[in-house]
Amino acid sequence: MDKKTFSADGTSLAYEISGEGPALILVSGAMSTGGTVAPLAVPLAEHFRVVTYDRRGRGESGDTRPYAVEREVEDLAALIEAVGGEAALCGISSGGALVLEAAADGLPVRQVAVYEVPFSVHEGGAKERAEYTERLTEALAEGRRGDAVELFLRLTGMAEQMIQGARQSPMWAGMETIAPSLAYDNAVMGDGLVPRAQLSSITVPVLAVAGSASPAWMREAARAVAETVPEGTYRSLAGQTHMVEPDVLGPVLAEFFKEFGE
Repeated sequence: MDKKTFSADGTSLAYEISGEGPALILVSGAMSTGGTVAPLAVPLAEHFRVVTYDRRGRGESGDTRPYAVEREVEDLAALIEAVGGEAALCGISSGGALVLEAAADGLPVRQVAVYEVPFSVHEGGAKERAEYTERLTEALAEGRRGDAVELFLRLTGMAEQMIQGARQSPMWAGMETIAPSLAYDNAVMGDGLVPRAQLSSITVPVLAVAGSASPAWMREAARAVAETVPEGTYRSLAGQTHMVEPDVLGPVLAEFFKEFGE
């Protein structure tokens, strides 16, 4: 990250810009940094001035306590101001919940796109989220970062054998480093249900995308987001999963942002 700005509470935010044109900020999800979404910036940089950044508590950005979702919305406000005062937002996974929050809060946003925000459309999802929150809070409070990562991976549906394999891999140390930020993404997700009241207040166009090879509940959630916002569009990408290919998602995003950015 070669640039830096500061949020309202003084937290330093590291970011990079690629391409030229209208500003577009990419927001990563849990267990990720700006580098995680950097491959998606490549196709989009042909049409936009794409901003990737490390969310607070990870990468090269700071981490001022106590955490609150409002602070992350202020982070986006600071980034928007740094790149000209207006931007489109694209959030991946739980990063999508953050950009929807920012749009609902009235930040100067042109359009919003989200990919597979892991909301639930069923009440049982709230119970699962509450149980995860309790166990995650306990693990982090006791300094059991590895256990916190395991909890998250189980929440995503990863098989136990794969989790144990990941724990023996070289990448595990890095995952434990940013494990405290799991609490931040969890807070952004609220009770885990589609936030219909919040979504209904968003006044800008919203694109909600899911992969056809992802679990049905993720497609249901994306469709619910598109149907709840006043100006929503739903797209399904053939053969894609939660680990979407940038070269497949990029053109769909570019088409949307160009159409509504004119």
